[in-house]
Amino acid sequence: MNIAMWSGPRNLSTALMYSFGARHDFDVWDEPFYAAYLAQSGRAHPMRDAILAAGEADPALVARRCMAPAQGGQKNFYQKHMSQHMLPGIDRDWFAAVAHVFLIRHPARVLASFDRKLERPGLEDIGFRQQEEIFDQVCAEGAPAIVIDSADIRRAPGTMLTRLCAALGIAYDPAMLHWPAGGHARDGVWAPHWYDAVHRSTGFAGPEGPLPALSDQLQTVSEAALPHYRALRSHALPCPQEAPE
Repeated sequence: MNIAMWSGPRNLSTALMYSFGARHDFDVWDEPFYAAYLAQSGRAHPMRDAILAAGEADPALVARRCMAPAQGGQKNFYQKHMSQHMLPGIDRDWFAAVAHVFLIRHPARVLASFDRKLERPGLEDIGFRQQEEIFDQVCAEGAPAIVIDSADIRRAPGTMLTRLCAALGIAYDPAMLHWPAGGHARDGVWAPHWYDAVHRSTGFAGPEGPLPALSDQLQTVSEAALPHYRALRSHALPCPQEAPE
């Protein structure tokens, strides 16, 4: 099985990649379209030159690999995708060859974290609009579209990963709850800038506290993202300790 996990930045996405990467039957791929996104958008991200040098900038070649078997020889292939990387004009025919999951997080939490790594992010940087667009496309094409909230994973990781695996039609593996500190062999070249916190982790952090206070600029972006988050949240897998934000 090839799984496309659609997320935005600062959304538990790397921890969930490590979770699937801890299974013996999964290979993982970190942000396949990042180099193509930078090449086509011209965005000035941290480590841009290194990302372009290390990654594949032709989205057609990236898509071909997304449909192919895992290169590590495992049965399953987990792909950590950033929704904002799917720019207009990038072919999406490969969507039919993978299972789709949508990992969401309240935009206020995303922005509070992301602003510390990329100053003054806008709506197009955090992927909520694009994530809902991809979700709608997958649903319109008649394919299953699974939604899971990162807050629910943090509240009840074993339960939520069990439910996610069941929705995907695969067996849950308790190995998904823990991973070695220090990163994963499949980390992208950008890991030194973005992954410091998750590199110190060995499992999912506990529940988060109240929503963070934001600057006026970030609050405006959060309010623009909220309808997209809430639309996807309405389809999310249920959590036994659910307390919607």
